[in-house]
Amino acid sequence: MDLLSHLALGFETAFTVTNLLWCFVGVLLGTLVGVLPGIGPTATIAMLLPITFTFAPVTALIMLSGIYYGAQYGGSTTAILINLPGESSSAVTAIDGYQMARKGRAGAALATAALGSFFAGSVATLILAIAAPPLARVALNFGAADYFALLVLGLLVSISLAHGSVLKALAMIALGLLLGTVGQDVTSGTPRFTLGFRELYGGINFVSLAVGVFGVAEIFRNLENERTREVGVSRVTNLWLTRADFRAIAAPVLRGTAVGSLLGILPGGGHVLSSFASYSMEKNLAADKSAFGHGAIQGVAGPESANNAAAQTSFIPLLTLGIPAHPVMALIVGAFILQGITPGPNVINDQPALFWGIIASMWIGNTMLVILNLPLIGLWVKMLTIPYRVLFPAIVIFASIGCYSINNNPFDVYAIAVSGVVGYALIRLGCEPAPLLLGFVLGPLLEENLRRAMILSRGDPLVFFQRPISATLLALGLICIVLAALPSIRRKRDTVFVEED
Repeated sequence: MDLLSHLALGFETAFTVTNLLWCFVGVLLGTLVGVLPGIGPTATIAMLLPITFTFAPVTALIMLSGIYYGAQYGGSTTAILINLPGESSSAVTAIDGYQMARKGRAGAALATAALGSFFAGSVATLILAIAAPPLARVALNFGAADYFALLVLGLLVSISLAHGSVLKALAMIALGLLLGTVGQDVTSGTPRFTLGFRELYGGINFVSLAVGVFGVAEIFRNLENERTREVGVSRVTNLWLTRADFRAIAAPVLRGTAVGSLLGILPGGGHVLSSFASYSMEKNLAADKSAFGHGAIQGVAGPESANNAAAQTSFIPLLTLGIPAHPVMALIVGAFILQGITPGPNVINDQPALFWGIIASMWIGNTMLVILNLPLIGLWVKMLTIPYRVLFPAIVIFASIGCYSINNNPFDVYAIAVSGVVGYALIRLGCEPAPLLLGFVLGPLLEENLRRAMILSRGDPLVFFQRPISATLLALGLICIVLAALPSIRRKRDTVFVEED
């Protein structure tokens, strides 16, 4: 009964005019950025963080969450229509979805993606509602040493799941941790790494760094490699499935939902991994494997269900432990902090309306998405004709204005430019910026819990190995790094992510 009363509180919070409006705006923007390849939810949330500063906390987080899971829907549209995934997790959808479109079955492919996503998102949200409270209660028993070990594990798992070189991912984590120490020491108040700039005494502006590294840098990269987008399907018809189609997708949707719900919790690219894992599972289980790659509807149903389930369950470590599973969640941690809320296990007790309001809004948002996506296919097709050179300058201008408006400080705008150049240089060097942001967000928490644990143990570093929880978590982190460094595992990891390039 507790779950029902909590959900009733959540729906009461979400069902206000303001929250419904911004939930709608969030999922609509999410679909839009999913449709337009090269932007993505990470850059979009980074650029919209400034405007949420004036919102109520629950409204801001409902909108930003909607952008994220809305992008999972939108990414499938371009994957199916023009063989160009709008989101990395939709790369697998393009394999069979585009072939279905070429055979005149674009409507069936889009309907499969929408209905599979809706079912998976709804089930995964229920899993989130059931699993989050007990996990939060367990997390309340964690000591400083346990939290430090958990944060280390999260960072190491994100390295092992990162695309490309493990060494480069480790370097990006280290750089993020270093940038997180800029500012005044929390204990002594001594300035650290400020280079004489008083504006850095409070640390590097999170929004400026995120907008620069993910927004501006991605814009530079996409302008350099702008691809001609030819929409091969100008009109989509038969936006519904036959009985045979429903029978064909039922099992893949269920399996994809299970895979995505499990893998979405993992730090790193859980939503990407889940779509690839689901596709591989469906192909191995299929009676006719030769149909895959030539328009198999199961190849759309499974991965689309998996990536949307993963998008919902990736909120579990954020809401229960305060640890982001990937860069988008790191940005939402930033939104919590901007609103003066410390994400973690205390949120469920201290801010129950916020916690359950976010969960309830996911059901509402998923319903909005399935209603919106199919009727607006014609609009999304037209949006695909907008050239990047027109779209991106407007994005940069609005992001700069929004970032400046937080503190009315020109230094924050300069920081966007510097972060953008650094981010673009890292991309050119083959370094993923995602671990950098995770390190930057988790760095202060890591330092705080390290200091607290050392003070409580009177400087004895063995405290991390004497406590069963922290020792187990550190051992798991070491195993992740060892496995990621093994040649066979590295080859498989690179194969999984090859579709992203």
